[in-house]
Amino acid sequence: MEELVVEVTRTDEKGNQKLQSFNVPKDKVSTVLEALLYIKENMDPSLSFRYSCRMEICGSCGMEIDGKPHMACSTTIESLKSDKVKVAPMKHYKVIRDLAVDMEGFFGKYKEVKPYIIRDDENGKYESEILQTPAQFDEFIDYSMCIKCGICMAACPIEGSDPDYLGPAPLTAIWRYVADSRDQGAKYRLEVASGPEGTSRCHFVGECTEACPKGVDPSYAIQKLRGSMVKYEFQSLFRRH
Repeated sequence: MEELVVEVTRTDEKGNQKLQSFNVPKDKVSTVLEALLYIKENMDPSLSFRYSCRMEICGSCGMEIDGKPHMACSTTIESLKSDKVKVAPMKHYKVIRDLAVDMEGFFGKYKEVKPYIIRDDENGKYESEILQTPAQFDEFIDYSMCIKCGICMAACPIEGSDPDYLGPAPLTAIWRYVADSRDQGAKYRLEVASGPEGTSRCHFVGECTEACPKGVDPSYAIQKLRGSMVKYEFQSLFRRH
């Protein structure tokens, strides 16, 4: 059987890094995650990485594969067109150990945008179901596909130079709810988006969209969010006068 050389950037608890190579069986259907599991189960049980669903739903197994952020569970060995693959932890995150990174900062930013439906209904009591047409649903469905993997943040060059930047995933979440006809929290979210670490920091490089495993297109969401912010500012100006 053919073999694949897997070069893993390993980091210990003290932050020391080293490159370690493993030879694993190679076939046309195996994924990078399966190669890592083979290493852990047969060669080195101390190798650390996250995974759960194995089918690009949970968002756990994001990592750098040959220098680009990908989901290990959906990246096949065959697609790499090589007998060697380099695996490293995602950029712009603190490494806990080996390929496992600290996602606390990512989810902290996500919480800032209140990623849930906000309503003005008194005490949250609704007299009837909040109806929505198929056309209204289509306005935000693509942006609701985010699996919170953090890959877009690892791909974003601004995120690397400015760790306080809100980032493509939280900004996309803002647009997802602003575009939702059931939501009434646009005022709060647009204030967050218009802050110094909001949409103004995005340079529209587009790396986030290219890297997204679910085709969410954060770059376009941020552009639409900017347009919505301009409209909101004009409306606010007229209300004040």
